[in-house]
Amino acid sequence: MGYSSLEACVKDLEKHGHLVRVTEEVDPNLEMAAIHLRVFENNGPALLFENVKGSKYRAVSNLFGTIDRSRFIFRDSLERVKRLVQLKGDPSLLLKNPMWAISAIDGAIDALPFQWKTKFEEISISDLPQIKCWPDDGGPFVTLPQVYSEDHDKPGILNSNLGMYRVQLCGNEYVQNEEIGLHYQLHRGIGVHQTKSNAAGKPLKVAVFVGGPPSHSFAAVMPLPEGLPEVSFAGALGGRNFRYFKQDGFTVSSDADFVILGEVYPKENKPEGPFGDHLGYYSLTHDFPVMRVKKVLAKKNAIWAFTVVGRPPQEDTSFGALIHEITGSIIPQTIPGLHEVNAVDAAGVHPLLLAVGSERYTPYLDVQRPQEILTTANAILGFNQMSLAKFLFIIAKEENSPSAKDEEAYFKFVLERIDPTRDFHFQTRTTIDTLDYSGTDLNAGSKLVIAACGDKKRDLSNTIPELQLPSGFSQPAVVFEGVLAIQGSKYADGSDVKKLTEALGSQVDKLTGFPLICLVDDSEFTAQTLNNFLWVTFTRSNPSHDVHGVGEFIENKHWGCTGPVVIDARINPHHAPPLIKDSVVEQRVDRLGISGASLHGLI
Repeated sequence: MGYSSLEACVKDLEKHGHLVRVTEEVDPNLEMAAIHLRVFENNGPALLFENVKGSKYRAVSNLFGTIDRSRFIFRDSLERVKRLVQLKGDPSLLLKNPMWAISAIDGAIDALPFQWKTKFEEISISDLPQIKCWPDDGGPFVTLPQVYSEDHDKPGILNSNLGMYRVQLCGNEYVQNEEIGLHYQLHRGIGVHQTKSNAAGKPLKVAVFVGGPPSHSFAAVMPLPEGLPEVSFAGALGGRNFRYFKQDGFTVSSDADFVILGEVYPKENKPEGPFGDHLGYYSLTHDFPVMRVKKVLAKKNAIWAFTVVGRPPQEDTSFGALIHEITGSIIPQTIPGLHEVNAVDAAGVHPLLLAVGSERYTPYLDVQRPQEILTTANAILGFNQMSLAKFLFIIAKEENSPSAKDEEAYFKFVLERIDPTRDFHFQTRTTIDTLDYSGTDLNAGSKLVIAACGDKKRDLSNTIPELQLPSGFSQPAVVFEGVLAIQGSKYADGSDVKKLTEALGSQVDKLTGFPLICLVDDSEFTAQTLNNFLWVTFTRSNPSHDVHGVGEFIENKHWGCTGPVVIDARINPHHAPPLIKDSVVEQRVDRLGISGASLHGLI
């Protein structure tokens, strides 16, 4: 069944050819991350770094680097966890197919945590591998943490939260070995716990676990509803109950490799960041809670688990894919009329959702328009972490409608049917993902729902039209049928877009096959791949400020346009800078790939 430790998982992966050992001394300052990124890009194995400069501890990365390896790690329990999720969504399945449900019930038994004392040695924060992933990071970070907290009003492990919130180990204004930084975003359970502790005037006790069975790391990213503890999910997925014990008022994971115990005091914040994040840009420096470190614990021969995030896809892509496998069947049961949702990984997950819903409100009418799918869109934007979505496209399920996972086909289906005078629905001055800097402030921006259904309205084109573009605009390029990228001059204040839309308006007859135009810094790069288009367009635009249109108008507070929609996706002065690798470190890794036998052929 499940692994009892991270060491057991490492040995099993090595036995089956899914892991290699890196015996050469490797610098945790950028070099380990650079090796990881090279290996991941080549669909390589997990990496066990046995000689980390400046630390006696080993480190492992790329455990979840492919969806197949992730399935392999959870091969003994994945199917029964899927059944457990289905049973939760539809308990009648137990009566309909009791034999099918038996293994799910076994999983529910593993979901019960229990107390189990184990030995740790006490160390310091500076003893940990100080892994820095990107050149402008504010310091070393814990990138696969399991941050544990409990509800002040209802203490106990079954009212706990286990989340993956990055942890800055040193740098900025943190007192070495005494303070670390906690970064948690909107819609995170630890925020609820801190709110309650603040109200009581008490510090929030926090434990940061690193390592342990891989199901613990995965549980920390699982978007579970409030009231369902992640430690229970970790037990069910790992096929092994979550073991813990109490020490000095803290809850300690018995199976973790490392544990950091500390307290977060009301309104005690310090600058955290920058950090190269999973949107492909730096998350900038902001004040976040500081944790006063009380104790740091480590197992004998502990292994430090880490990952590297950056422009997707990265290792965390497998987390998203596995989450969808486990929870996909329950989404239609949770939101009536919803068939499918794709949180687009290439666009950083939260900036772009593609959904398929039902349109059943007026089946007696020949001409269909978005009605029920708009109701469904509102439900999506109020559900769990999907509420962080910035752009939400939704179509009605029809005989020929594509899957939301087939992104190019999905966009073509939308663009063939969209009515730009009717089908764009904005929410302004609202919340967006903390890591998204396209908005007006931290956590602040806008949302746009684009809904399409009914008969095809236009044919799309893949031939570049002969356009007379105003000064500052050039090099039109076809991304795919229906989408045109136009290169603009460096963004100043966005006022030049009006000049472009007016010029396009006088040539609108040439643009009937291009209902979507993207204004970008580099049209050739944007059109090069589908992923480039998705990343550039939806991470760099704020709907309320950057969505324009040919013949745009506002009628009774509804925005629309009569010609193509224009999304300004140029980099703005207030945007976070994109991640760029360090050339000197890359050269060192090149040499390591030639001389290091364990890495030969992987990097």
